[in-house]
Amino acid sequence: MKLERILVVNAGSSSVKLRVVGAHDETLAERDMASPAQEASAAALTAEIAGLGAVQAVGHRVVHGGSSFRGATVIDIGVLETLEGLRSLDPLHEPGALAGIRAAKLAHPGIPQVACFDTAFHSNMPAAASTYALPAEWIERWGLRRYGFHGLSHAYCARTTAELLDRPLSELRLVSCHLGAGASLAAVQNGQSVDTTMGFTPLEGLVMATRSGTVDPGLLLWLEREQGMSPAELDSALQTRSGLLGLSGTKDMQEVINRSGAGDQWAVLALEVYLHRLRQQIAAMTAAMGGLDALVFTGGVGENAPLVRERAVAGLGFLGLRIDSEGNSSAGDRSRLELSGSSLPILLVAAREDLQVAREVRELLHNAPGLN
Repeated sequence: MKLERILVVNAGSSSVKLRVVGAHDETLAERDMASPAQEASAAALTAEIAGLGAVQAVGHRVVHGGSSFRGATVIDIGVLETLEGLRSLDPLHEPGALAGIRAAKLAHPGIPQVACFDTAFHSNMPAAASTYALPAEWIERWGLRRYGFHGLSHAYCARTTAELLDRPLSELRLVSCHLGAGASLAAVQNGQSVDTTMGFTPLEGLVMATRSGTVDPGLLLWLEREQGMSPAELDSALQTRSGLLGLSGTKDMQEVINRSGAGDQWAVLALEVYLHRLRQQIAAMTAAMGGLDALVFTGGVGENAPLVRERAVAGLGFLGLRIDSEGNSSAGDRSRLELSGSSLPILLVAAREDLQVAREVRELLHNAPGLN
């Protein structure tokens, strides 16, 4: 089957991005909805999807694949039931993905639907990186592990970086920085994820727009035990009222930067905490690979906040990193740009999860019996 029109449904936590991708990765049609899929009516979401025209296959970005899915998977009733069971692992994203799948099935009945998982890219991380130091019986009973997320973005970023550097991906050690409303880093060595900052859920790791990132679990136990907070209260606070928003009162990075520049003490603190964790974790990812060949920024903040890139790299000179200030500040919306002022490349790559999803759909359906 030659797939000349693949619909990609990216149902995020705050919006829905719909793209029709052609055989050569060209964008044939696109539409964005400024609200989560789970908040839209089934009829409205179905109409938006159908309005993009006929397609030969649909690829869905699904954030959490749990232990069940380690690669792109054709969606059937059994897959849907398994995804329903993963809601508790990612209540922020999984409901939207399920809503998008149901709407696409209504809009395009009989067309192959494929789930592409953010967790899949990290599924073969070394045990040392994926294992929590918890009771072994817990790990065996419930399959507890560090899953990692943003895998579709990290995979695209790594592949694109290798192309830009004209070097085999199998020879590179990369740290990819996906910085958006959600944020994570990945250590990519020989094309494989060997470590990442997110864990069992998308809460671990970096400071994010409304998510806390890593917090001492003892602090959470203290809040529950001594202050009477319920698990639901803690979950809501960590997911929707923490991060930049919790410290500064806004989740918008540019507003944080502007307020910080004007001397707002909470915005200054929010930015410093964000950058401290970012620098710390870039160094940690580098240590996981024993060195670094390139640093890559992507995602809404990574692409559009030159100050974040500059100040993050300024603290990493000991790794041989130095950013070209002029090139960094004038990067604008250029999708692929080298920002390095040193021999170690620093690149800016536009996030294109849709192209990674389309690639995985093509590869899966080309090899699937009865579908090609």
